[in-house]
Amino acid sequence: MESWLIPASAALVIYGLWGFFPKLAVTYINPASALIYEIAGAMLVGLVSLFWVGFQPETHPKGILFAVLTGIAGMLGTLFFFAAASRGKISVVVSMTALYPLITIMLAAIFLREPITAKQVMGMLCAVAAIVLLTW
Repeated sequence: MESWLIPASAALVIYGLWGFFPKLAVTYINPASALIYEIAGAMLVGLVSLFWVGFQPETHPKGILFAVLTGIAGMLGTLFFFAAASRGKISVVVSMTALYPLITIMLAAIFLREPITAKQVMGMLCAVAAIVLLTW
């Protein structure tokens, strides 16, 4: 068995829960409150992880900058995700927002000069078609 398969499967299940729980949360509280409580949950996981692995932080200005930007983008995305979850069908909201790799692929091609294959272009077009079909 591939070494990545078990953690990838665990991530799949956990991300599925991550996509489902917000709809329940925003049924009872507003999206901004849900975000704050999600951050508290994330901090709990972070603190347990830090103590478990004996964390020693590495420092590099660019690494820190991009890590902070990752946190900002993730939390802003989550705030908008909660807002969408409070207003729409969670099955559609999760499906649409799960297409975020389209943005990643385009940014990687533009800024990291990663080539995009014809197969990837076809996949991206199918993803765009999925967005249209999900929201139409």
